[in-house]
Amino acid sequence: MGSTNGRSKRRRLGRLTASAAAVAAMVLAMASCGNVGAEEPETPPRTSAAPQSAARSELVRPPEVEPGWPRWGFTHTGTSANNITERFEHDVADSLARTPMLQNQHIMGFGALNPEPYRGRFFWEDLDSRLNLMQESDATAVITLCCAPDWMKGGPEGETEDSAWDEHLEDAPYPEHFDDFARLAAEVATKYQDVKYFMVWNEFKGFWKDHSKPADYKGYTQMYNKVYEAVKKARPDAQVGGPYIGFDSNQNGESELRGPWGVVNQNVLDAFEYWFKHKKGADFVVVDGASPTDAHELLPDEFGALQKFSDVTKWLRNKVGDLPVWWSEYYFEPEDGTTQWSAEKILAVQAAAMMEFAKSGAATALYWNPQEKEGPCPGCMWDQQTGGPTATGELIASFTRWFPADARIEAVTSSDPRVRVLAQPEQLLLVNTSDSAVTTSVDGEDFQLQPYEIRWSDR
Repeated sequence: MGSTNGRSKRRRLGRLTASAAAVAAMVLAMASCGNVGAEEPETPPRTSAAPQSAARSELVRPPEVEPGWPRWGFTHTGTSANNITERFEHDVADSLARTPMLQNQHIMGFGALNPEPYRGRFFWEDLDSRLNLMQESDATAVITLCCAPDWMKGGPEGETEDSAWDEHLEDAPYPEHFDDFARLAAEVATKYQDVKYFMVWNEFKGFWKDHSKPADYKGYTQMYNKVYEAVKKARPDAQVGGPYIGFDSNQNGESELRGPWGVVNQNVLDAFEYWFKHKKGADFVVVDGASPTDAHELLPDEFGALQKFSDVTKWLRNKVGDLPVWWSEYYFEPEDGTTQWSAEKILAVQAAAMMEFAKSGAATALYWNPQEKEGPCPGCMWDQQTGGPTATGELIASFTRWFPADARIEAVTSSDPRVRVLAQPEQLLLVNTSDSAVTTSVDGEDFQLQPYEIRWSDR
């Protein structure tokens, strides 16, 4: 989360490269025609932090979603298909369109230059390009309303300097600019009429610099409420969600939300509870998180740690009722460089993680796509040469096809507990979580699976 989390190094800026002079000229050519009191964060009452065991993931009632809601998708980062060649973009779009899914883009950073380098003067080229790719690939488009132009957070107007990208992208707007950021959000919603879903901010960036201390959840909530009201006024049909906070966990701690995978940071729960109580409204709830602890531990192991996704989703759904729960990002591999997993194992762990979201009733889970232009790219969704889907892309497409949010999940077990199973009336998914071959009986049929094999089977 923010710059304090190890994964932020991988996904931090991802800005597009461009000639400074060219961008400045374009910005100058594209002219387009109140203070908030900073109060001390007030601490919400804490629920009892008595230790309690988290039960193994069980099937739960699906959330209220639109029929056929795809549930699965990904976020575009610094490089995407629109940053290569026109032909390559078309090839990727054609591939993605075979199984339309959710696609998300930030308004600044992560592949988009500053959308409002001068007050009231907008630069939409990067967002246009990403949204065009989404439209070409028949995506359900999502926009993350983050990050903020430099002049809203203490910097100058004009083109964003390299140092500002490197050091200040994740800064929050100053309270006196919350209204300005809300107006920018409304401009985005007005311009992109085909986009219905908007997530507000990203991982409390700038509102939570030290995760050992409370977040500025009051400041975030003030900004969120202004954005919510501005977007709803501009686009009553728009769907807006927050708080997009990361559910950090550690091996030990004082918190009601715990399991064999560890204990969620109480500061996270305090921030979420405050936002939920004081928000002006929300159409869905947004969180993210990783199965490893902040210290890169996998408790009790890489597959057992995935139960965290189910336990957090259930905790949230008990708090928010019928509001759909979105996971804007999810991570399942330690990023301290100590793991040397095979490609097969990485994919098996990801598949098992996605099973947890489906079983626990998460409405949405977005994969953070680490796409690159060239060189090795573990976890990329499409091949950097051909544009065709990789094993990761195929996995997400298969979940999209067979397990949308309104799919009827059925309780089907494996005779060998090393094989995890997810089932709906027409399809089975089996994942071998072991490093050895396994023979198991599932749904009245015998299966032989190789180490870490993922198997789809008709029922």
